[in-house]
Amino acid sequence: MRTLIYVPILHTPADLGSLSKEVTQRGIASLGEEVWARHRETVSGFWRSVWEFFDGIDVTGMKIYQDGMVADGHIGRRIVEDTAKAGSLNYQLVQKLLDRGTSLIKTEDLGLVKQEYDRLMAMTRAKSMRSKLVTLAKYKLVKAPLLAKRDAFIAARIDETLQAGQAGILFIGALHEVRVATDIWLEEIKDRHKVREYQRLLPAQSRHPLPFEALSRYLTAPVPARQVERVP
Repeated sequence: MRTLIYVPILHTPADLGSLSKEVTQRGIASLGEEVWARHRETVSGFWRSVWEFFDGIDVTGMKIYQDGMVADGHIGRRIVEDTAKAGSLNYQLVQKLLDRGTSLIKTEDLGLVKQEYDRLMAMTRAKSMRSKLVTLAKYKLVKAPLLAKRDAFIAARIDETLQAGQAGILFIGALHEVRVATDIWLEEIKDRHKVREYQRLLPAQSRHPLPFEALSRYLTAPVPARQVERVP
């Protein structure tokens, strides 16, 4: 039996590198400063609960698979350290887990990640409204098939590198649908469908205040401590 702890993540602007400023500006512009601040509190609370969960288990020897991670070894560790310094709560946790004896695995294909990044950058660089709409339309056309290719690559990497009796941790955006091999025992510490629903309701939270608040409470609630099963 192989085991995989599945963490459907809430991204922070710091996760997005050079897109961080643009994402923050758009968030404030579309939601308003008050709602954006509450959202940031929810994201912080989410990561605090995830952090506390990992503080309660032995992670020695586990393998880490990270959304967007296109390298391992020295280069991968440098990416983690730099992104953690930039303020990413996700990467700060990964850095701590590496210090506790986990190992970082190259998770994604550079070409596929670059395709998505280039299209997102094209939208942020577009000057006119027409250009923005055109680049958005082009991105929507390729988004689903590109995401499916990335997910298939991630699943294959996990299958190739996670051996019998080993445990891994997958940090992955909630919109992903990584279908791991059937002999991998999956432990999802936050329901990815609820994470997706929170993200879906965020722009319309004023029209759905009660379910939105319920989801916010769920995301920030402590994760029950469990013993991750391993095969000797």
